[in-house]
Amino acid sequence: MIDLAWIPEELLTPDAGAVALILLGAILGSSILADTIARRTAIPRISLLVIVGLVVAAIQQLGLGQEGGRPLGDLAEPLIQLALVMVAFLLGGQLTLRRLRQLGPLILILSLAVMGVSAVVVGGGLILLGFPLVLALTLAAISVATDPAAVEEILAEGRPRSRAARVLTGVVAIDDAWGILAFGLAMAFLGWFLAGDGSAALVHAAWELVGAVLLGLLVGLPAAWLTGRLEPGKPTQAEALALVLLIAGLSMWLEVSALLAAMTAGFLVVNLSSHHTRSFNEIEHIEWPFLVFFFVLSGASIDLQALETVAGIVLAYVVLRLAGRYAGGVVGVQLGGRRARGVPYHIGLALTPQAGVAIGMALLAAERFPDHAGVIVATVVASTLVFELIGPWMTRRVVRAGSQSGRP
Repeated sequence: MIDLAWIPEELLTPDAGAVALILLGAILGSSILADTIARRTAIPRISLLVIVGLVVAAIQQLGLGQEGGRPLGDLAEPLIQLALVMVAFLLGGQLTLRRLRQLGPLILILSLAVMGVSAVVVGGGLILLGFPLVLALTLAAISVATDPAAVEEILAEGRPRSRAARVLTGVVAIDDAWGILAFGLAMAFLGWFLAGDGSAALVHAAWELVGAVLLGLLVGLPAAWLTGRLEPGKPTQAEALALVLLIAGLSMWLEVSALLAAMTAGFLVVNLSSHHTRSFNEIEHIEWPFLVFFFVLSGASIDLQALETVAGIVLAYVVLRLAGRYAGGVVGVQLGGRRARGVPYHIGLALTPQAGVAIGMALLAAERFPDHAGVIVATVVASTLVFELIGPWMTRRVVRAGSQSGRP
């Protein structure tokens, strides 16, 4: 046995602040390795970062014998919340009035059909299979979310774009917005349904949604006028960080939906800031390090013992979501009528990729329903790895089918 008596005690037992800084550096360093592997393989870097988190969980739980949890302790929740707020704020920034007018009825019909049918198939299927209502409705709402970045990356490969590709571009632009709304409604409903005091729960559910919109207005309206004033045409990083920190902190304090509040603020800023055009440039520049923390900590937060019990629900969720995506596309094309000419019936399968927003919803739901936390997080993280691997392949097949023959 090695004698460590000569090493000063303070080196063997570093304080919590030093450990946190070392872990933060190690997590960011892992993203460089993930980028390198992703460039040389077909594995998405998001999946690689989640796998890094799973390795951390294995070391913590199996190697050190500690209970499942986040390695950064109390620092993990604010980092995850901040990353989610950034994603939702940027998502709201994509919903310009001009873009919404240009999307047209076909894209609205398709997006609503895929969202609605997916949620019904996943939720109804899980209930019929005997899973608890909380799990069924939570996963139904989460199933709506897509990974827009993965879909856009595939669409960027083809030039010129087919009609199916152009329609997909519009659908992914608003798909996660519907997902955030569906998740907020599902959480509010479950909070009301499961509470003993119906009236109090109803008020809380209404506040969670209405309060989020009010918070978005409270932050978004002044931000729309103030941002970009220090340097004409460009908001500074201080302004960008101030916005997301205010939304993240106030939503946690007021117990409202952070995703909906951030999306509302982003919508207001992008549509009311007439004095500059790149409101979200600085947030896009600083977003990735926070997303690295988010994905690694999401994987690290999994209770590995829960993985042994979720194989059945993961399989059911994957199959039902794929079926819901396909059926939603069929319904949307049918409802679109002549407008959907040239759009393949299985266009819903092109929206299979799922990543950050879905995992974020799972983490928020886990905090809301701690009795089901292990199953919810393990199911969504495991299925996300599947969807990130098979999703791009499905998107390519749909786009190719749309370009070769208008409708298969």
